[in-house]
Amino acid sequence: MHLSLNEYFYLMYKPALVSGSLLAMLAVIFGAFGAHYLKTIFTPDLLSSFDTGVRYQFYHAFALLFVGLYGQSLHDKLLKLIVLCFLIGVVLFSGSIYLLCFFKSADIIGLRGLGILTPLGGVCMISGWLLLLIRVLKEK
Repeated sequence: MHLSLNEYFYLMYKPALVSGSLLAMLAVIFGAFGAHYLKTIFTPDLLSSFDTGVRYQFYHAFALLFVGLYGQSLHDKLLKLIVLCFLIGVVLFSGSIYLLCFFKSADIIGLRGLGILTPLGGVCMISGWLLLLIRVLKEK
């Protein structure tokens, strides 16, 4: 099977489009879950933290969609690294916030070390944005 250059680069950035779409869909589900169910079991502080995770997940879902569309016209590996930074960032940042909120609401102790994942996820997200800035500035 022989792919044209356009088909190859579409397949190359399709993961960013799929990931962005999936993360946005999950953010809507998590947001609705928080608004309708979790508010009955979470304290206001925990609900606020959970909402922060949802909000940052949404931001980076849209960023992935942008990179997926933007990347279709470019031919470099830097965009793959940007996608990876955003994905890892969402999993670590938002994912750890979700877990910590559930653990705190259930009084589960011993897993507080998960808290280190949140700032690591933030660093990944920041790195993705920095790399995107560098990539955009490199463009002629």
